[in-house]
Amino acid sequence: LVLLAGTLATGTHRREGGGAVTIVLSTAPSSFDDQYLRCHFNVMRALPALSRTEFVPAGDFAEAWSKAAALWPNRWGKITTMRDLRTVSYTLLAYTMEEGLYPEFNRATRVAGRSRREYLRSFPFQVLHFLLTEALKDVRSARGRPRCLHVYRGVTVRSVAGPGRIVRFGQFASSSLLRNVSASYGTGTVFEVDACYGAEVRHFSSYPEEEEEVLIPPFETFRVTNVTHRGKETHIQLRSHGVHSNYSWAWLRGDVPGAGTLQWGGCGGHGGWGSAGTGG
Repeated sequence: LVLLAGTLATGTHRREGGGAVTIVLSTAPSSFDDQYLRCHFNVMRALPALSRTEFVPAGDFAEAWSKAAALWPNRWGKITTMRDLRTVSYTLLAYTMEEGLYPEFNRATRVAGRSRREYLRSFPFQVLHFLLTEALKDVRSARGRPRCLHVYRGVTVRSVAGPGRIVRFGQFASSSLLRNVSASYGTGTVFEVDACYGAEVRHFSSYPEEEEEVLIPPFETFRVTNVTHRGKETHIQLRSHGVHSNYSWAWLRGDVPGAGTLQWGGCGGHGGWGSAGTGG
């Protein structure tokens, strides 16, 4: 299931006594985190060429997409005001399936931002990353005024982060509106999160009723507000701190991390720490 989609946040791994792995949470600097701001139509024009390489026969993406297409007629959701409902549905259904796609995708996303070369030459999910980012935007905007959501996420590993620290998940992080659902996936660390850029995807999820899933994008930042320990369980509270992207429409220009405001082909966008707009 998606709630255990890889490591919770990109950070430093260290071993403590007894060989247990502890994750030191960070801003996930190696994550590929493009928001594709104001570039939707330009990127859409580039999709066909990239899709030919990502939709390889017997590949995880192609297989999940095919299954999503079969499920779509009965699982399209209740939202009817999106730009492209079918594409949104296919993307989210494919991602949330209990298949090989999402763990491979999240592992790749956590390291694809190490360099421009890494993204352009070694990241095999450029189409999926764009479609998933856009799908979350569409689901949020279809609700009218976007709002913050109080969600939970549980993992088996122990995580470390000091109060006041700014962190990111560094991947598309699954969470739940239901605490008991998140706990069923691990209590090594239980995160209680006020997320303002995530989207409720239950109408499009492969597990709509069981999980009450909320998907958080890799570029949302959080401030650690409290850390407590209860036996072997670590409880970390996070509050949305805005967004931060090192990459801005890298697909079209081959952006270099931290380059700031760029202009190309009518697109705009910038990377940078943001604390405004944390209400959604």
